[in-house]
Amino acid sequence: MSNDVEQTRRELRAAWDDLIRAMESARDAIDNPELMPPPASERNLAEGYRYLMGFMHYGIERAFHEDPVRPHFRNALSIINRSTIDNADAIYFYAPIDGRASYRIRGRVGDHRHWRGEAAIEAGPKAPFYLIFEAMEGVMAGDSGTLAELTPGVKTQTGRLDSSALQVDADGQFVILLAPEKPADYSGNYIATLKVADKPHPFNPDSPPQRYANTISGRQLFCDWEHEEAIHLEIEQLGAEGTAAPPYDSAGAAAQLRQCGELVRNQMHYWNAFWTILMGTYGEREGSIPGVAFPRNGFNTVNAASGATGGGQSTNLYAGGVFELGPEEALIIENRVKLPPQYVGFQIGNLWGESIEYANSIGSLNGHQMVADADGVYRTVLAHRDPGVPNWLDTTGHAEGFLTARWAYSQKPEKGDWPEISARKVAFDAIRSELPADTSSVTPEQRRAQIALRQRHVRKRFRVF
Repeated sequence: MSNDVEQTRRELRAAWDDLIRAMESARDAIDNPELMPPPASERNLAEGYRYLMGFMHYGIERAFHEDPVRPHFRNALSIINRSTIDNADAIYFYAPIDGRASYRIRGRVGDHRHWRGEAAIEAGPKAPFYLIFEAMEGVMAGDSGTLAELTPGVKTQTGRLDSSALQVDADGQFVILLAPEKPADYSGNYIATLKVADKPHPFNPDSPPQRYANTISGRQLFCDWEHEEAIHLEIEQLGAEGTAAPPYDSAGAAAQLRQCGELVRNQMHYWNAFWTILMGTYGEREGSIPGVAFPRNGFNTVNAASGATGGGQSTNLYAGGVFELGPEEALIIENRVKLPPQYVGFQIGNLWGESIEYANSIGSLNGHQMVADADGVYRTVLAHRDPGVPNWLDTTGHAEGFLTARWAYSQKPEKGDWPEISARKVAFDAIRSELPADTSSVTPEQRRAQIALRQRHVRKRFRVF
């Protein structure tokens, strides 16, 4: 074995050892109290390992398969890697980019009249209910492993475009240009990848004010799970068509091994701290955000997506809390929407922030799936077993978990027009008496059909070919 080969072997083994050490540190976030995991129980511990493996999937894709010159859109979150109280109505997609270069995104959609404020067709293939693209400079949420990444100015959105403004041709096709500057003679869809900051970077004050996006990400949101279909998105860097990446080498492999471990460790540590400190999940403490910290069996103040919310979809308003229910208790949630948004959704999650199963159980409901009462209020019942009412959310046996409401507005309304949401705990046997008298009933057969439709949609949304 030559000296060069032996040196390569040692370097790669050292990188592998660093990966394993980082993974061990990530694993410690499951049960080491100093790293602020959820309270230990048989189920929380078991789900913690699944949660960790989801970040491993995420880390492998991020570390080994990102190429901003020849990018591909990938799922940031999915049924394989759930976290951050992921929206059960969403495809979270992203691709790495170099904001100094120009890119073209292509897609094709079905009937999309609802993007223009018209009534959606009731049957037949149609576009997702809502679509948004966002270009961002800075780490993806949690990558740094420290809450300092939430400091204003650490991340910069350089541009965004949503379905309300997206130009689509008669065949349902659209093209989006991503570039630092919009060409003078260009009138099509455009997202800026450069923003000049008006304040110094909080941690690197000598860095130039130009912020070039390194990620394009977004959401496809689905309301009518029976008819809305996912959009296949393509992205290419202009001028890089037909090129190949340099041959793989040991330096690149070593760097990717280390990056993979760092991503998994940092994500595990970051989100534990986020839920425990900022969101006050187990009681407010030093560092919890007043008005934003999660109450028990209630909701924090409705707030806009920001650093305090961990980022999130920039057109969203959010509200959150923690449910805590005994075996014979339920939570009745009242969602009052004053100004109709592009999207309204409600999801529950376990204390790791994994969405509660939403294909084989009912862990989420959106504005299309919920039934509004005669007064226009969406009343949802969270319970451990089926109470036979339309808007039931299944805890799947979790005594505690996250509550999350989302409302998407292309143009953020005045605060007086923001939605209101509240919750109250009741005895399971009192659910009917706590709801309007005209609340309808759902039979076990109807519930099974409801879940079968959800299963079909999720299989189709996340198909791999």
